[in-house]
Amino acid sequence: MIAVRGKGWIVGALVIAAIAVVLVATRSGTSKDAEGAADAAPATLTPIKGSDVKQVTLSKQAAARLGIKTAPVTARGAKRMVIPYDAVLYAADGSTFTYTSPKPHVFVRAPISVQNIRGDRAVLSAGPPIGTAVVIVGSQELFGTEYEVEED
Repeated sequence: MIAVRGKGWIVGALVIAAIAVVLVATRSGTSKDAEGAADAAPATLTPIKGSDVKQVTLSKQAAARLGIKTAPVTARGAKRMVIPYDAVLYAADGSTFTYTSPKPHVFVRAPISVQNIRGDRAVLSAGPPIGTAVVIVGSQELFGTEYEVEED
């Protein structure tokens, strides 16, 4: 039989057991959180009937990570719409488009016709209605997501 002095070893064993339980519980919670995050796709693409456009829906975390920002289409005169120039994107063929946001975390590519550029504003002869939210930060990432382009 081994002689043990005092009851200090019991306290030590209980502290070690408690730390082990906390570590196991923390690791289990992290694993489940990681699995849940993996199950929730950062982006979902939904084809829009009758067009080559896909609606891009981002998870809340993906939108935050990309730093997506929007601004409304404003009026200039009776028939002109104005958007921040940062919302204008150019296709390879020279056509222009922007991403609209009909509701939070949902984005749709929309064609625009730029009449002219005035400083940091683009005056449109055709585009989304006044008041529509257009993406001013993160639109290149949305384009890559819509066309499923991956980073190197």
